[in-house]
Amino acid sequence: MNIDAIKNGIVIDHIKAGKGMEIYNFLNLGELDCTVALIKNVSSKKTGKKDIIKIDASIDLNFEVLGYIAPEVTVNVIKNGETVQKVRPEPPKFLKNVIKCKNPRCITSVEQGIDQCFKLTDSGVYRCIYCESKAKN
Repeated sequence: MNIDAIKNGIVIDHIKAGKGMEIYNFLNLGELDCTVALIKNVSSKKTGKKDIIKIDASIDLNFEVLGYIAPEVTVNVIKNGETVQKVRPEPPKFLKNVIKCKNPRCITSVEQGIDQCFKLTDSGVYRCIYCESKAKN
């Protein structure tokens, strides 16, 4: 299969195989008015297989979401057919309205209009700031 190179846009590379669609949905890439290619199960020397997302436009990406879902990814910014910037998103220390608390007794489940807030603990787990429930990955 042959996927053309992009002139100006973004390539999200080194996505763990099978996680590409999750990233596509989390970033709402289906709502973009440009060409977006999700390539699954690409051969990789490092990991065996990986997914890649190519976006044929320069857009603002939510690096918090990427850092939460797939901190192993590399984001390449392409201009005039050349990579001008490479970014590896870091797992954010705080997430607001990215994920929802699964605890039915949490105040965010009972009361409307309260932000869903999670903090990254020292053990690398995201916990709700209200009830301390663990986020499900």
